[in-house]
Amino acid sequence: MADPPVRLFRANDSQRIRSPVTIAEAKARIRREALRRRRLHAADGADETAQANQRLIDFLSRSGGARILAGYYAINSEIDPLAALVFAGECGMDVCLPVVVAAGMPLEFRRWNPGDRLVENAFGTSVPAARVVLDPDVLVVPMVAFDKAGYRLGYGGGFYDRTLQQLRYRAGHRGRSIVAVGFAYDAQEVPSVPRDANDQRLDVVITETQFLISEWEADEPDSDVRTATAIKA
Repeated sequence: MADPPVRLFRANDSQRIRSPVTIAEAKARIRREALRRRRLHAADGADETAQANQRLIDFLSRSGGARILAGYYAINSEIDPLAALVFAGECGMDVCLPVVVAAGMPLEFRRWNPGDRLVENAFGTSVPAARVVLDPDVLVVPMVAFDKAGYRLGYGGGFYDRTLQQLRYRAGHRGRSIVAVGFAYDAQEVPSVPRDANDQRLDVVITETQFLISEWEADEPDSDVRTATAIKA
């Protein structure tokens, strides 16, 4: 099914012509620019990575009820959460990494400890060799871009959207909660991420200078509106 049109404006010299742009097209445009900015930032981003990891560690330190943390193995120019994953393991949390099982399917999470052997799977990503599958309480989620409403833009495969939808559904039936933490550089923030009904919100975004906490409007539990509080360093 084709994506519903989003009404955007394209400038042509001095004239602005109203032209429909699909959500997929809008996402692709933002994705290209955000990836470019992320690559430039990551090339000299060691200090920012360390600062962001410390903020993530601080957050995990206050997540007393969480027992299983899903991180990710950073690729390309993604900000690397390794320091926070090591901290979590040292504090007694079970740590796991995502595995792409098949196209169009939710991710699987396999137990991982620093030093454990990683192997390349059929999708070209490094995954834990040991197939011990866990259900995480907290997910540290990589992304290409994010906005202050708690939405993220990934690579376009929809894996984390399907995964979060599944985990949240299961958790609701078990009386549990799932916390999705977007992890990124400040440079990846955009004014607004185009979205549709399949896009899952993040609960928290952590960067080198921000804790961004997204919450449902208290008086409109079924609303599609979220408020966000950003705490700057």
